[in-house]
Amino acid sequence: MIQTIDLRGVQPSRADFRALIPRPVVDVSVALHVASELIDAVKNEGRAALDDQAERFDGVRPRDIRVPAAEITAAVEALPADVREALEEAIDRVRLATAAQVPPALVTEIEPGATIVQRWQPVARAGLYVPGGKAVYPSSVVMNVVPAQVAGVASIALASPPQKEFGGGVHPTILGAAGLLGIDEVYAMGGAGAIGALAWGVEEIGLAPVQVITGPGNVYVAAAKRVVRGQAGIDSEAGTTEILVIADGAADATLVAADLLSQAEHDEAAAAVLVTDSADLAERVRSEVDRLAATTHHAARVAAALAGQQSAIVLVDDLQVAAAFSNAYGPEHLEIQTVDPDAVLATIENAGAIFIGPHSPVSLGDYLAGSNHVLPTGGQAHFSSGLGAYTFLRPQQIIRYDRDALGAVAKRIVALSGAEDLPAHGDAVTARFPAIPS
Repeated sequence: MIQTIDLRGVQPSRADFRALIPRPVVDVSVALHVASELIDAVKNEGRAALDDQAERFDGVRPRDIRVPAAEITAAVEALPADVREALEEAIDRVRLATAAQVPPALVTEIEPGATIVQRWQPVARAGLYVPGGKAVYPSSVVMNVVPAQVAGVASIALASPPQKEFGGGVHPTILGAAGLLGIDEVYAMGGAGAIGALAWGVEEIGLAPVQVITGPGNVYVAAAKRVVRGQAGIDSEAGTTEILVIADGAADATLVAADLLSQAEHDEAAAAVLVTDSADLAERVRSEVDRLAATTHHAARVAAALAGQQSAIVLVDDLQVAAAFSNAYGPEHLEIQTVDPDAVLATIENAGAIFIGPHSPVSLGDYLAGSNHVLPTGGQAHFSSGLGAYTFLRPQQIIRYDRDALGAVAKRIVALSGAEDLPAHGDAVTARFPAIPS
């Protein structure tokens, strides 16, 4: 069911690893053209394009693109008690962990009368995307909204695809989660068109443009985020999920297999990768994967994900090579299940989120760890981070010099401006000190 990549006896370079890494057939670049066309349609045609795209991709035209406030209130009241309690616990835990991501303002005194203040200013408005295809993701509402609120974003718009079984409305569990967080601006729109609508706004439905767009989605949502970058900021291109497990012979094969399946059930294109220095563990995991996959709820989807070229069991000589493989991969989710996980952790550079030990499965991070589950995929962990309060914050430097402090460096400013053949720069200083020659 799942392929084996045997790297024992070889020492690949990082470039070699890149060529050996299992990746899905479809990547973001392939979807860019389609995403651009869908976004252009929304820019040019507004609501009509959103209605047409909903009918085409979601099988239903939304009854109201802007969800009425009464529907959100009703959805909160209709939440099953256990789901509401779980959401409220998740909100509290994510809020607590996210608070650590907001740096305090710092003042640096260069010299008397000369200070630089570093402050972190939130954007005024953010657009949050919550997918709604093969599953329902109220947890993604929490993961998107809480960091924006902790950062201090005053205006938040949330978009999620219209659901055919709910008459073209947003899934009520999504609405309930939004309502618990006090979000009352929710739109029934999905896919690349929704990302374009958030970026440029749609006046006829009262949607004003946002400054930052965050949230996971399929490959077209990830492509759309790449298209709109420049018009709006984005968190990362969080596309189809992936898990990489580094494990040694002491790992529990059943737990490793269960964790691989937990992400494979998301989508047929989901990636599940085990990297191990133990051939025995590899075979035990393969056996457990086959056994568990046959009985899981989404068996067909899991089977497709595991049989795809993006999933593999990778055999290596030692854990040092395993870590090098992982660093080249840059996984969204990295689990380390080894005798000494901290030794492996010390060599890890690139990962969206890292789960240590047998009792820290990715599922914990998906819901109640307190960490955020909106993470970079497709190797973007090499240069992007997971969603956090910092996603909505911009560092700003505030410069304050008095006359004496400026005077102390005036001649040097004039000297440097002359060296760069930009004399007006120096003139702006000498205008304040007529006695200084320009």
